[in-house]
Amino acid sequence: MTSNAVVLPFIVHLFTAILLLFFWRKTVAQRIISVMGSTLALTVAIGLFSSVWNDGILTMQAAGWAAPFGISFVADVFSSSMVLLTSFSGLAVAVYSATGISRGRMLFGYFPMFHFLLMGLNGAYLTGDIFNLYVWFEVIIIASFVLMSLGGRKAQIEGSVKYMAMNILASTFFLTGIGILYGITGSLNIADLSLKVGAMENRKLVDMTAIFFIVGFGIKSAVFPLYFWLPSSYHTPPSAVAAIFGGLLTKVGIYALFRIFTLIFVPDDFLSNLLIVLAVLTVLTGTFGAVIKNNIRRLLSYLIVCHIGFMVGGLGMYSEVALAGALFYLFHDMMVKTNIFLIAGLIRKLRGTMNMDKIGGLYAEYPLLSLLMAVVLFSLVGIPPLSGFWPKIYLFEAGFMDHHYALVAAIIIGSFATLYVIAKMWAKVFWKSQPEGIAGVEDGFRPMSNFRRSLLVGPIVFLAAITLFIGLGAEHIVTVVNHIVREMKDTSPYIQAVLEMHVSP
Repeated sequence: MTSNAVVLPFIVHLFTAILLLFFWRKTVAQRIISVMGSTLALTVAIGLFSSVWNDGILTMQAAGWAAPFGISFVADVFSSSMVLLTSFSGLAVAVYSATGISRGRMLFGYFPMFHFLLMGLNGAYLTGDIFNLYVWFEVIIIASFVLMSLGGRKAQIEGSVKYMAMNILASTFFLTGIGILYGITGSLNIADLSLKVGAMENRKLVDMTAIFFIVGFGIKSAVFPLYFWLPSSYHTPPSAVAAIFGGLLTKVGIYALFRIFTLIFVPDDFLSNLLIVLAVLTVLTGTFGAVIKNNIRRLLSYLIVCHIGFMVGGLGMYSEVALAGALFYLFHDMMVKTNIFLIAGLIRKLRGTMNMDKIGGLYAEYPLLSLLMAVVLFSLVGIPPLSGFWPKIYLFEAGFMDHHYALVAAIIIGSFATLYVIAKMWAKVFWKSQPEGIAGVEDGFRPMSNFRRSLLVGPIVFLAAITLFIGLGAEHIVTVVNHIVREMKDTSPYIQAVLEMHVSP
């Protein structure tokens, strides 16, 4: 691939969204275009990852302006991996949406906003300019707010207001941090900032600036104490929207934390301890929230918070083993969280509610479908040898090696809490008998035909297969994450590729 191919992942979604605008009232055409656009985006993502893996970092300087004066786009193994995983989730949700989203929502622009959201995510992964990262975050916020509020139900509007308010606060901190960085360095290029911030003698000023980014990205990632917007918002939109939110939106915040805090603000003792404390509190608060919930989507929303703490803790420890564990968990979590929300949506389609006390008998009625769901649920728990098991081994090893026993204890508590709530969900939803006279208790419930059900099951099978590959083919994922960790620890190839200069490691 040429260097211009770096921008193809978000260009594909941009043109797909624009094309969809010409078919505003034709929902059948919208479904076909969305699935075809998502398939093309996945093809491009596979090609980009293959090119970066084989040939090294790709860069493109917008409008020919040399870095650090113009806007750089950079594809390394980390960013291209995130683009690839996002494309897997995007295709699955596009196919699921073709059946799972109501025609009314499609007529109000669901599919164009869906692709604008994916465009923003890919742009955030591939940018090499910190202000441009802020712009992509704003694209994500606008598109996600429209998707969350589409439909206009009271619960949706309430959740959307909380979501938007907290993201405006996050953007304020992010933009303030950018302003301070520009004021003390005179640059916005991430590679150039890495050199200039690393050479600064006033480390207290650097740490104080870093806090603005921790708060900004922490809110977007749902890190303690400003996580409460997520469980108040993610249960309100349709399941297809919740799936893309749960699998990808918080992860772009985690990506930004890893990118900025390995290139610009390399964690010293102060930042490392701060990140570890936040990680412990995030795991525990997410755990306590999940164990008391009886609504499937609310329960899953708190599990998102809990597991975000695992990744932040890995970044805080900042050893090679810890970073490898956190990145492995990030890749696993993107796939399994997207799929688990699709499963929650399918359960609602089958039973008409997400209240576990009012559901039952799924295994007796749909044994094969229940076994498929079990693969995803057990992967979320981390039952060996499934995908959630391996990154925890790395995190435990790093925690014991560096004597971060509080974080190890929090991860153990979070893991057992995940096992407890998933076991409770399995017992109530799948094992126990179906209570009588409760089907259709939620507004808008209509029984599904077998054909429509098969269309919803397909994306779940697709993502479950990827999750199985991550777990059963863990050696391949370990190879990728170890490569990324080496690039995080030795940033000179990234800086050299962007600035086109030699940098000593």
